[in-house]
Amino acid sequence: MYKRYNRLLIELPRPKKPDPNGAAAVQELLGGKFGEMSTLNNYMYQSNNFRNKRKLKPFYDLVASITAEELGHVELVINTINLMMEGTTRPAPPDATPLGNTKDFRNSYHYIVNAQTALAGDSMGRPWTGDNVFNSGNLILDLLHNFFLECGARTHKMRVYEMTSNPVAREMIGYLLVRGGVHVVAYAKALEIATGVDMTKMVPIPNLENKAFETTRKFEAQGVHRKLYTFSDNDFKDISMIWKGRHPEDGGPLEVIQGAPQGAPVPDFEDLPEEFAPGISREDFLEIAKRLQRNAGL
Repeated sequence: MYKRYNRLLIELPRPKKPDPNGAAAVQELLGGKFGEMSTLNNYMYQSNNFRNKRKLKPFYDLVASITAEELGHVELVINTINLMMEGTTRPAPPDATPLGNTKDFRNSYHYIVNAQTALAGDSMGRPWTGDNVFNSGNLILDLLHNFFLECGARTHKMRVYEMTSNPVAREMIGYLLVRGGVHVVAYAKALEIATGVDMTKMVPIPNLENKAFETTRKFEAQGVHRKLYTFSDNDFKDISMIWKGRHPEDGGPLEVIQGAPQGAPVPDFEDLPEEFAPGISREDFLEIAKRLQRNAGL
């Protein structure tokens, strides 16, 4: 089971102006082959289908805890996309064509289908597919795939970072570059324990340190790159049998944190009457409030 907190992993700044085409590019980091929906579902199926959980508990604990973090990564990218599109259109009568400017954007699905919110798809509008899930049932092969998946995800984040100077996109990507680097090292260390091969000698892939990116530096200064969270009050403690020793890049001590990061507030978004979202008028809201009061016996 999962316990949900109404918090984002980090605080996201609100951009001063909309960036719909930038949001279309960031979609790749959500619903692309190497996006957060893929990392989440790969690890979720692997952990749910894991055999010999008791005998191989440190490996199970590792994949299971990273699964929970990936839920938060999906949430973070979704909110980034939504913030980047905020303010794209303005309320107006239908005959005034209030969505007219959106037909020329790279991804018109954002405005036709999802009322200016994130899609379960990639930067070209293709829907995310379960074909992106790899769950062979062989522990070594799955860990090796996960190492590759995280390196591919890191590559795509770096490229999208180079595509946009949008502050919310870069803040999110900077954080996920650091956290994705944690997962790369974690799977490398798991493979070393399972096979004896020192995979950490291969990192970073691509061969560019995170500190090359402005928005990663503060997170690394906080030691975020050396912390692995269990995302559980009491379970998955045996990841400490894998996540231990020194970080292969800066030599700092690795630390297991029981639980989750403190987090930051989740953004709220205003009505979009031109998108009929959420479709609740002031009069409707007042009636709903009255019904809630009556149901509460007030």
